[in-house]
Amino acid sequence: MTWKDNLPAVRGKLLKDEPLGPFTWFRVGGPADVIFLPEDEEDLAAFLKGLDPSVPLTVLGVGSNTLVRDGGVEGVVIRLGKAFAQVEPRGEGRIYGGAAALDATVAREAAKAGIAGLEFYRGVPGTIGGALVMNAGCYGAETKDVLVEAYALNRTGERLALSNADLGYSYRKSARAAAEPLIFTGALYEGRPDDPAAIEARMAEITARRETTQPIREKTGGSTFKNPPGHSSWKLVDEAGWRGKPFGGAMFSPLHSNFLINTGEATAADLEGLGEAVRADVKAKFGVDLDWEIKRIGRP
Repeated sequence: MTWKDNLPAVRGKLLKDEPLGPFTWFRVGGPADVIFLPEDEEDLAAFLKGLDPSVPLTVLGVGSNTLVRDGGVEGVVIRLGKAFAQVEPRGEGRIYGGAAALDATVAREAAKAGIAGLEFYRGVPGTIGGALVMNAGCYGAETKDVLVEAYALNRTGERLALSNADLGYSYRKSARAAAEPLIFTGALYEGRPDDPAAIEARMAEITARRETTQPIREKTGGSTFKNPPGHSSWKLVDEAGWRGKPFGGAMFSPLHSNFLINTGEATAADLEGLGEAVRADVKAKFGVDLDWEIKRIGRP
């Protein structure tokens, strides 16, 4: 008998040896030992409390910024569903977004409620949970600019309310989330009052800009590398000669050279191998280190 045969009882779903490719935007990757789809927060908390603490635990949102390696993921992968996707204005310029809610949905609902300041979320692929982990942002704004507090469960199922300051945000990182396993369940944001039509117009500009400058219809993972201090990653990739250059079934997009894409039949090894080849080439040519923004998980 293994740990997979001794999992806590749940009301949600437990899927064993389930391929993870369909759960990610790259559409690649091996299976999870176990995927847990909790029914609600109570179900998730009870599962965490009863799970053997030695079992590895990974949280997967919509997989928009995640590359699952071909060998799959050890332990339990948690995927939050509709019970965690609530979006609700809370008055006084505030809005709540569940961890499984799409960032774009929160932006749209904020606009309807006349809450400005969250427009940038219209251009961020992924969910609120992922945004909280990595201080997601674009076009000059970040999660930390509008977050009041975030709600999470820790590895033992204890509920936490974390202030903006508690999360220790910096560029594309939360020090708290990096130091402690957290499963975010939702967040409270605060913007500023504005006319809904004006907010919608600004979001339309963001959408138009994304559609003309990013390969959003491709199998991609969003921005591949963080911007190094004083540099733009896309310029470094471009100047190193990797824009549109095939590497197995992978390529950096001809449209935006910081977007890694699966051109059809790429493996995770193709995608990660291309990224590492570009990192090495940029370091050799320009002396600049490119750090991955895409989260890579699992066994090779």
